[in-house]
Amino acid sequence: MARGFSEAQSAFEPAGPARYMDPLGHVAIPALAEAFGVSGAQFAETAGLTPEAVHRTSRLHAPKTQARAREVLEILYRITEWAGGEKQAMAWYRAEPLPAFGGRTAEALVKEGRAAPLRDYLDHIATGGFA
Repeated sequence: MARGFSEAQSAFEPAGPARYMDPLGHVAIPALAEAFGVSGAQFAETAGLTPEAVHRTSRLHAPKTQARAREVLEILYRITEWAGGEKQAMAWYRAEPLPAFGGRTAEALVKEGRAAPLRDYLDHIATGGFA
């Protein structure tokens, strides 16, 4: 049976976080925000950025904006499958208190500059460790 166009097209789309990268290697924040069910301004707020960081082209590709967007993307990508999808992953990221971090959310940890310990924690959980 022949594959339809949409099936054939999906075979050529990047997998994982690469689908949210533009040809220059920047996180495509508008596409990422849309996929995870938030506006650009909401994404900026959840990443600890100002709304201008995602609405002004000059700031959209700035190193600080891109570094924070990559941190959020890495965390969201790690939890998307077990959360049940992109929108559920964003809800978890924004609202789920993490006992290992004093009840702070992933969003709060990223805003505090603690994305690395959060990624380590998520890796530990993914390999069968306890929360």
